[in-house]
Amino acid sequence: MPDVFADLVGQDEAVATLRHAAAAAAAVLRAAHPVAVGPGQARVEGQPGVDPVAGMTHAWIFTGPPGSGRSVAARAFAAALQCAYGTGCGECPGCHTTMTGTHADVRLVMPEGLSIGVGEMRALVLRAASTPSGGRWQIVIIEDADRLTEAAGNALLKAIEEPPPRTVFLLCAPSTHPDDVSVTIRSRCRVVPLRQPPAAAVAEVLVRRDGIAPDVAQWAAAAAQGHVGRARRLARDPEARQRRDAVLAVPRRLTGVGAALDAASALIEAAEAEAEASVAEADAAERAALQTALGAGGTGRGAAGAMRGAAGQLKDLEKRQKSRATRAQRDALDRALVDLAGFYRDALTMALRAPVAPVHTDTAAMAEAGAQKWDAEGALRRLEAVLECRAAIEANVKPRIAVEAMMLTLWKG
Repeated sequence: MPDVFADLVGQDEAVATLRHAAAAAAAVLRAAHPVAVGPGQARVEGQPGVDPVAGMTHAWIFTGPPGSGRSVAARAFAAALQCAYGTGCGECPGCHTTMTGTHADVRLVMPEGLSIGVGEMRALVLRAASTPSGGRWQIVIIEDADRLTEAAGNALLKAIEEPPPRTVFLLCAPSTHPDDVSVTIRSRCRVVPLRQPPAAAVAEVLVRRDGIAPDVAQWAAAAAQGHVGRARRLARDPEARQRRDAVLAVPRRLTGVGAALDAASALIEAAEAEAEASVAEADAAERAALQTALGAGGTGRGAAGAMRGAAGQLKDLEKRQKSRATRAQRDALDRALVDLAGFYRDALTMALRAPVAPVHTDTAAMAEAGAQKWDAEGALRRLEAVLECRAAIEANVKPRIAVEAMMLTLWKG
């Protein structure tokens, strides 16, 4: 059985760092009397201290572009810390339960909506301060830490400044820019930078782990631009390939103002449909579970009154689900914009005669035609329009407004 770091694709340097830290953490636990020597560092009485550069610390930030494996790295490191051998063997109960999400001392925070609120963070910090039930570490993994509200960030900062002796915080964020992670939190964490994995490494994982044919794996890895999860979806899901084909057909459709606005509507509606499909099952299950817990369908005395009093809880659930659907829609739209950016990147490299392989091999002929029509400057303006649209949506501009503006720019050039 492969160890816990096997799925961290193309990140050899980061894996080496995390292995060393896990070994240092295991040494601390084996020692009888650990003594703190600084924020997040530990030393054993009568033994040399843990290396402050390469050893263990109590707070980490995993950074890198989408698809680089930030959350994969955090979960694998958590498993290595809980590993009975301190290596992340992948076979012991600590590794197995952490990787499957059932370890009692590992808590994963995934924002269902647009942000992570202060109430959720305070409750999490309070629980994380308890003694590990398994005798090793309490671990908190915060995916998309860049979505922490200011108040939630302050609550987390206080916990990181005064950490419990056996608690480790693992944060995932695109970068350490102040827009993603506050400077004060960054200053108290060790950063593990991840890079976009090469297409060849992604393809190898798809073949080895998922049994995908080598030619399909190579195409999907290139089309996904190093995003491992997206490459797997493209290789295995016909609907994902159809959505991608529809996005890459956009440049051909931009023949006028009306066509540009129609293309914008089609892109928004496709993202909404994809998001609705992705959350529908979870929404229905959550609503059914809450109604059952509140006595729905009961015939006993007081059952009807209990349901009448449950209106507030159902309303709160609907609010959370609406926020999750909005996030899912924006994620789906962002994936489409990444594909579109890849097309204009291909047109730009072809206009410049750059010796690089195209992202989208199946639309290379169309990108070549675009390069001849627009020249390098025109292709660059169109690429910038797509990237500006992504930034505008991330800054909470209404998606329809941002996409319509982008489509008009793509048409006018």
